[in-house]
Amino acid sequence: MWQRVQTLFLSLTAICLVLMIFFPAWEAKAETTRLTLYPLYYRVQLGESVSEIYFPYCLIAILSLAGATVAFISIQKFENRLLQIKLGALNSLLIAGSGFAAAYFAIHLAKDNHAPGDFGLGLYLPFVAVVCNAIANRFIRRDEKLVRDSDRLR
Repeated sequence: MWQRVQTLFLSLTAICLVLMIFFPAWEAKAETTRLTLYPLYYRVQLGESVSEIYFPYCLIAILSLAGATVAFISIQKFENRLLQIKLGALNSLLIAGSGFAAAYFAIHLAKDNHAPGDFGLGLYLPFVAVVCNAIANRFIRRDEKLVRDSDRLR
C-alpha cells in the first residue's frame, strides 16, 4: 500500500488539509487591534479583550477535515481503484470548497473591516492539497489502465 506513489500524494493531501486548521488564513494588524481568521474561527483582539466567532467560519475546517477523512479512506481502498477514482473526485470538490470558502471569508472580512491584511498559509494549503489530489488521481487512473491492458492480453 505505501509503496504506491498515489498513496504518498494522498497522504500529502491529508497532511495539508489537517495542517491548514492550525495556520491563519488572513490576518490584519493595527495599533491596538488584531484581526485573525483561522479556518476554525475568527478572532478579534482589541487590546486586552479577545473575542472569537466560530460560525460560519468553522465551515472551512469542516470541509478541510472531511477532505482529509476522504483521503485516508481512499488510501485504505487501494484494492478498488474505481472507488478510489470516485473518492478522488469527491475529495477534489471538498478541498476546492474549503479553499474557496477560506478565500471568500478572507476577502469579505478585509472589505468589511477596511483593513488590508496579509493572507496566511492556511489559505494556500488547500490549493496545494488540490494539486496533490489531482496527481494521485492521475496515478490511480494509470494503474487502472495498466491492469485493464494486462487483462485484455490474456
